[in-house]
Amino acid sequence: MKRLLLTRTFPDATIAAARAIFDVTLRDSTVGLTAAEAAEAMQHHDAILCTLGDAFTAEAFATNHLRCGMIASFGVGHNHIDLAAAQRAGVQVSNTPDVVTDATADIAMTLILMAARRAGEGERLVRAGGWTGWHPTQMLGAHVTGKRLGIIGMGRIGQAVARRAHYGFDMKVIYFNRSEKDVDVPSRQVPDLHSLMSQSDVVVVTVPGGGDNAHLIDAAALAQLDDGAIFVNVARGDVVDEGALIAELTRGRIRAGLDVYAHEPSVPAALTTLENVVLLPHLGTAALEVREAMGQMALDNVIAWAAGQRPPQALWMP
Repeated sequence: MKRLLLTRTFPDATIAAARAIFDVTLRDSTVGLTAAEAAEAMQHHDAILCTLGDAFTAEAFATNHLRCGMIASFGVGHNHIDLAAAQRAGVQVSNTPDVVTDATADIAMTLILMAARRAGEGERLVRAGGWTGWHPTQMLGAHVTGKRLGIIGMGRIGQAVARRAHYGFDMKVIYFNRSEKDVDVPSRQVPDLHSLMSQSDVVVVTVPGGGDNAHLIDAAALAQLDDGAIFVNVARGDVVDEGALIAELTRGRIRAGLDVYAHEPSVPAALTTLENVVLLPHLGTAALEVREAMGQMALDNVIAWAAGQRPPQALWMP
């Protein structure tokens, strides 16, 4: 029986399904593996089911005598794993796309609406006992219906956001994507990032993290936003220059909704003191049925690998 490490306490259904097939070690922690811990884990386990925050770096894969042949990542993002190093070491890697699409798109819409209608500010006002009653000019926000939405990264999640925005709120959709896309919702592709930023009332980022996308949204890109624009990130924190975003928010020109941060779980104090930004604790896939589906997909990849088959969501070909 192959030895499988679960690096976190995953949903009960995932743990039970894993124990039915593998010799499971459950790491009871909410904190990710360090690179040294990841290296040690790969010496003692045949496969590892990991997630965001587990540091499978190049240094971790450089360890001699790796026993591990499969890393199944719980989540669509995989910038916590050095894929090139994994491939050099002969370790297969998979992720869990598709099952996270709708849940992440829902959070994007939540952030758009919360930022536009100042919902976070309003709730804090009520909880603090500072609300003195309705009046005609109280906490005026922005109308979302009919506005122009710019999507950065028109993959599965980007298109799911586009469908919700267009059909639900009559938003006019434009998008920036490095390649041509066949999109099933009325939309227009723009040639470059700055064009998208300058033409959008609302911008949503859905590109993968890491690699060439690191700091894709920099100070120059943010400067293209019109006053009053709304910026939403449900991708990865490293896609945005966090300091540049804080500077724009501090000026009060724009509003933002964030579900991800550059150095999670650390959130800069400069963000937490600002009223014009909605801050969520990485809730993109935080629904039990979604997390259970993610766990089963990750486990299915391990099962396929253990049977000598190519994992269905493999990120590189052996």
